[in-house]
Amino acid sequence: MSRLSGTARLAALVLASSSLSACKAVVLSPAGDIAERQKDLLLAATGLMLIIIIPVMALTVFFAWKYRASKKAVYSPDWDHSTKFELVIWAAPLLIIICLGALTWVGTHLLDPYRPLDRLSATEEIAGDHEPLKVQVVALDWKWLFIYPEQGVASVNELAVPVNREVEFSLTSSSVMNAFYIPAMAGMIYAMPGMETKLHGVFNNPGSYQGLASHYSGWGFSGMRFKAHATDQAGFEEWLAKAREAGGELSREEYLDLEAPSQNVPPRLYAEVDPELFNRVVNLCVEPGKMCMAEMMDIDDRGGLGLEGTVNIQALTHDKHIRRGSGEPVLGKTPFMVSSICTPQDTAIMLAGIDEGPARRVDRTPMRGHALPVPTGIFERLNAPVIRDARTSAGTPEQKL
Repeated sequence: MSRLSGTARLAALVLASSSLSACKAVVLSPAGDIAERQKDLLLAATGLMLIIIIPVMALTVFFAWKYRASKKAVYSPDWDHSTKFELVIWAAPLLIIICLGALTWVGTHLLDPYRPLDRLSATEEIAGDHEPLKVQVVALDWKWLFIYPEQGVASVNELAVPVNREVEFSLTSSSVMNAFYIPAMAGMIYAMPGMETKLHGVFNNPGSYQGLASHYSGWGFSGMRFKAHATDQAGFEEWLAKAREAGGELSREEYLDLEAPSQNVPPRLYAEVDPELFNRVVNLCVEPGKMCMAEMMDIDDRGGLGLEGTVNIQALTHDKHIRRGSGEPVLGKTPFMVSSICTPQDTAIMLAGIDEGPARRVDRTPMRGHALPVPTGIFERLNAPVIRDARTSAGTPEQKL
């Protein structure tokens, strides 16, 4: 029975080893220069840390063997200091930390996702007339939208780029924060609603690679994956021709339907795309009649709408399970958005049929300030500072505000 159990355990071990051998450490087998340099940084940092880890583990085993209970080891209770030992304990980790800090600082700046590439590979520099391929990425619930603004096509859950050409990703999100990650190409970058982030990368080896969302974003998170196809220029042109033949236009109305939460969405291609769609997604104004965030910020920068602009507000409800602009609020009061700008003349025309005229806000709160009548309440006299009035004689305290 014991022999059978041992055979069964050995078979299970072989089966587990064979299944693990099918796994591929993508981070350690990159297909692009940025991912390759990130791998080198990871291995260098690990090697530096092993300079301490390996001796510590070896000494742990050595001390356990040397001072085992069956051996009479020398006991020195009065020993408490060794200058050489202290130098080794403190100097070695300090030097490693300094090296790690310098390596991380240099690597962080060289591999900054916002920084354009300084080379295509270790053996190929970027030509002076090199133009990166621009790809606009929108993280939807729960799928990825890729827009090629220069080529005028778009795709869902499928990315195609040529090898040995820099790719400049511009990323945003439609609802919640997410993370865009192609391990074989470049590092991870976050996509956030109302913001635009950047990522630069390149594929040096052709193939089909896995892309995924590496930040949990709800029910359909596990299916938020896509294939990144790296091909030669001819293969990329064939993919563009396939997209144009697929037909369909990614208009603002189509995007609003696509934005609705859905899971495990198969790849889809669009032959045309609204050239202003990505900017409207970033500025949260895809819906018709809604003011863009950039325009609203510009108005605020100029001093805001003022009291006269209060007629320009329209209720906006936002529910995480329903597309923006519909549904009821989950918590709190209903927020507002500005839907249009009316001049004073437009407002007068709009309200011309009202007998009372345009509504005006009347503030009945008594005004307070210097040279105005001073309140005589006890609370005001006890808590207000002393001021002097030029109308009174010098040195005579004025009543307190």
